[in-house]
Amino acid sequence: MDQHKGRRLNVWTPLLFSLVLIFGMVLGFNLRDTLRNKRDITTIAERNDRLEQIIDLIKERYVDSVNTNLLYEDAINGILSHLDPHTTYITPDQMQSVTEDLEGSFFGIGVEFSILRDTIQVTSVVEGGPAQRAGVDIGDKLIKVGDSIVAGKNVTSDRIIKMLRGAQHSKVLVTLQPASDSSQKKVIIERDAIPLYSVEANLMLDAQTAYIKINRFSATTYHEFEKALRELKAKGANALIIDLRQNPGGYLDAATAIADELLDGDKLIVYTEGRNTPRQEYRAAKPGLFENGKVAILVDESSASASEVLAGAVQDWDRGIVVGRRSYGKGLVQEQYDMDNGAALRLTIAKYYTPSGRSIQRSYAKGKEAYAEDIVERFHSGELVGKDSLIAGDTTKFYTNNKRTVYGGGGITPDIHVPYDTAKLNSALLNVLFSESTRNYLWDYFLSHRTQLRQYKTIAEFDAAFESALLLENFAGSLPDRMVPLYSSVLAKPAVKVYFETQLKAQLARFLFRNNGYYAVSAKTDEALQAALQALEGGRYSQFIKR
Repeated sequence: MDQHKGRRLNVWTPLLFSLVLIFGMVLGFNLRDTLRNKRDITTIAERNDRLEQIIDLIKERYVDSVNTNLLYEDAINGILSHLDPHTTYITPDQMQSVTEDLEGSFFGIGVEFSILRDTIQVTSVVEGGPAQRAGVDIGDKLIKVGDSIVAGKNVTSDRIIKMLRGAQHSKVLVTLQPASDSSQKKVIIERDAIPLYSVEANLMLDAQTAYIKINRFSATTYHEFEKALRELKAKGANALIIDLRQNPGGYLDAATAIADELLDGDKLIVYTEGRNTPRQEYRAAKPGLFENGKVAILVDESSASASEVLAGAVQDWDRGIVVGRRSYGKGLVQEQYDMDNGAALRLTIAKYYTPSGRSIQRSYAKGKEAYAEDIVERFHSGELVGKDSLIAGDTTKFYTNNKRTVYGGGGITPDIHVPYDTAKLNSALLNVLFSESTRNYLWDYFLSHRTQLRQYKTIAEFDAAFESALLLENFAGSLPDRMVPLYSSVLAKPAVKVYFETQLKAQLARFLFRNNGYYAVSAKTDEALQAALQALEGGRYSQFIKR
């Protein structure tokens, strides 16, 4: 019996030995990974300890007093300086304004103002907002906020904004002086949510062409765009110009949702991918509001990120044309990580690629300073002011749906290039156009002619009937003697005179009809917008789309 037991044991011994060996190997590998993780954690802790030790030593032993928070921020920025240009650290002080801009609202009283002759003057009142409900009117001068006088040479816009904003339903006492007399009135205004519109303007340029200006992609942009597009389609729009010039980007979801309104079927809009981030595709998912009409996208050297996603999708699918100047060239995706102290880190985690597979991120291999100066280099190279100065950022070819050649690695190159008009880049012209004398004149003209101006019920009526030549003539008489020679030299060229006169009229239209008034009037001297209109109305559009 014992012999049988011994034989059975001998049979099982190799198997038991193998199991023990396997168990030992598994345990060894797990222990190795655990120890590696511990070493990594220990290394991180040691590195943090080194930073803490250095800052503690400075705090305790350094000859002068120092701000340790600034030391930490400098250390963080030093780390980020080795990464891409778009990974950024947002301090707690910056977080509120950044969040408000992207979320599309803030808590305040609902007025826009300008500082004219050291006095705060209300230039616009949000319809239905707290200030309007309290009886605030355009032209009112803001004398006090609470007990603090807010007029004088030391007044700044930032200071006034901080005083007028606050928690929702909190109240603020303001003292106002109406434009019509020298009396003063005190009103208590209850702060509430004030929208920050990202669709800056939406209007019909003619009987069939709609225009929508988007200044950023925020949480509310898609809903603003959808509402505007529905209204414009109801007015007969069968062609659409989307203006993304000077649009720095924002939420990717907002751009892809707008693209979905233009693209049919299950078309790819954009995809993102990174070393530690798997590929994620954004596709057209529903019937769009504008899948068939003609489309033109306006871009320039400040159109970035989400703006380039929308323009790239339209161009790659030959859904429309891109007009203007080469876009910024930002094809990196950031994810925000909130810190315990109220700050946040926006870390680049992926690149985005247009439907044809191109990344339009321009190179930052020469460092952040060279990267930041790229726009200046475009000017010096002649790209911004030359008619045939398109410079591809990469030689890698990609192809649109209709086999047109496009390039990656340097922004979206427009189908129709529209350079800057060098006459309008004239520093003398800009000095006069944006001078304090011009602002004061237009505001004074508006206040003194407000009754007559408000007889114009529509933008079209104002544009057709108002004599801008008289506005220009009166302006010349309002200038101080020192500015007359400069003004005369600026308006010596007929084309510049027309532009200047149009700008005066457009800015006056903004007081009457807000941004829609400005863009409707200024459209006549907007070269990129006019190039888009001509392409949509003529055969050039089809040449691009079908080629």
